[in-house]
Amino acid sequence: MRGVPVPPPHHVPRRTLLRRCVLFCGALVLVTSCGRGTGGDGGDGGPPGAPTGVTAAAGSATSVHVMWNAVDEAEVYEVYRDAAKVKEVPASARMVDVTRLRPSTAYVFTVRARGADGRLGPGSEEVRATTPAAASADRAAPTRPPGAHGRAAGSRAVQLAWTAATDDRGVVSYDVYQGNTKIHSVGGAQTAAVVTGLRPGTRYTFTVRARDAADNLSPASTPVRLTTPGTDDGRATAPSGLRAAAHRADGGYHIDLDWIPPRTDGVVTEYEIHLDGNRATSLVYGGDAPRDRAEYSFYAGQEAGVTHRVRVRAKLPDGTWGGFSEERTVTTGPAR
Repeated sequence: MRGVPVPPPHHVPRRTLLRRCVLFCGALVLVTSCGRGTGGDGGDGGPPGAPTGVTAAAGSATSVHVMWNAVDEAEVYEVYRDAAKVKEVPASARMVDVTRLRPSTAYVFTVRARGADGRLGPGSEEVRATTPAAASADRAAPTRPPGAHGRAAGSRAVQLAWTAATDDRGVVSYDVYQGNTKIHSVGGAQTAAVVTGLRPGTRYTFTVRARDAADNLSPASTPVRLTTPGTDDGRATAPSGLRAAAHRADGGYHIDLDWIPPRTDGVVTEYEIHLDGNRATSLVYGGDAPRDRAEYSFYAGQEAGVTHRVRVRAKLPDGTWGGFSEERTVTTGPAR
């Protein structure tokens, strides 16, 4: 649910901003991933550790889906095909589709994590995948996977299952979606998947789509709606240490915020800022999302002596919104 929007804020760079960010007013960018977990030994000040749990499976005759577990202190992941780097993704993503491959070809993949200081960790263990033969002039998509269902597997995971789809040339893979975002992929011979890294007491919606060798994608399965057991009051996922101040510049007042990002399984790249109980704007970072303290400044109007209430929440790597930070009040200068 979104509150009634206030007039679009004006982004004003602060001298103390340590990182650059991109603002999309009212935009929500969903970033989720699969293969969640922990790994690496980057907490000692060295480079990140090697990614674990790396898997690779053909998604079509020309693509392979690669997944891995999270690595502590990773800022970016680099995916290699044989010895060549082919993909680079932010730490909030732990899956990628490597495309433009050749049919009926065996490939070797590895993944490396890069820290905020630019140091590159060791490579993961090699994983292999072979693309199937191309299906010429195949424009027929597989059927919708029937019988999709699932159950919670503890407070942070769900098990999904479905009946095999049919295709005139054969199903190569199944893609699992959370909402509208692909979060997982399994081979065409599998009709089940486990999604981890979820939150207790949270409602999720999943669908499954079948893919053939020609990259034709089936309609989505019937939605599977599941709620993980347990309770989550949001405190563990809320930004902490929120500070708010105001300054005058360019004929108006601006509210300056800074906060500590929540500790999550992955880097938080999006925040939602609420002003006086309503959503004011969304803040979306690129590949340099802050880990230690985030900062943001926005336009609050020309009137002095106005007291505002502000709070912040983060979009978590599992695609859900975390809890709100403590609310702060800030006044736009002395009243005249």
